Amino acid sequence: MAIKMVGFDGDDTLWRSEDYFAQAQATFESIVAPYVELRGDALHARLYEVEKRNLAVFGYGVKGMALSMIEAAVDITDARIDANAIHRIVQLAQSMLQHPVELLPGIREAVERVASRWPVVLITKGDLFHQEAKVRESGLSALFRRIEIVSEKDVPTYARLLEELGVEPHEFAMVGNSLRSDIAPVVALGGWGVHVPYHLTWVHEREAGLCDPTRAEAIGDASQLHAALASIERRCAAAETAAE
Repeated sequence: MAIKMVGFDGDDTLWRSEDYFAQAQATFESIVAPYVELRGDALHARLYEVEKRNLAVFGYGVKGMALSMIEAAVDITDARIDANAIHRIVQLAQSMLQHPVELLPGIREAVERVASRWPVVLITKGDLFHQEAKVRESGLSALFRRIEIVSEKDVPTYARLLEELGVEPHEFAMVGNSLRSDIAPVVALGGWGVHVPYHLTWVHEREAGLCDPTRAEAIGDASQLHAALASIERRCAAAETAAE
């Protein structure tokens, strides 16, 4: 078979995540609202500016978001925000870290079907402790040959993982909701992608383009996943035959 391994993203591909971040952002805005006149897109932009700047320091996930929210709250309010409001931001992060894992519709059946044909691995990024808890609570861990929690999902990270897994890029397909983290780096290496858009996507994860759009397929939901991978495999086989 042309495809020898399939990778899956975690957040917003297997289970809900961005919904909770969006709710947290709305709560953050209600906390700082009494102190500032900023609203809507302007406030979103100020928070994202701080979050993006801090990614290299705090990394991805709830804890990094909470620290960025605290920094942004102090900055936006010119340090007028009080200790009770800061405490509410901390409590907001605690509630997110304790939120039950909710699998997306049909995902268990989809992963099981894919795993019956191809070896599957989980490649997810974020806070190690939180991601480990999500994987454990998802009930899906037994389906994966390997589980990798990384700090960033870029070309060097995928290249290292594929080398460790003994898989050539053209033999690998990655499934995920983020063009930036799940699809673009794999396609850049010569691999394949199946993009499963989620109804909410953090602006940072939308900042990407594909060097070769023909190496990625977009699907509407998990029920179409097996067919998309089979289509990619047929295309690979056809290309190999034509090259002989």
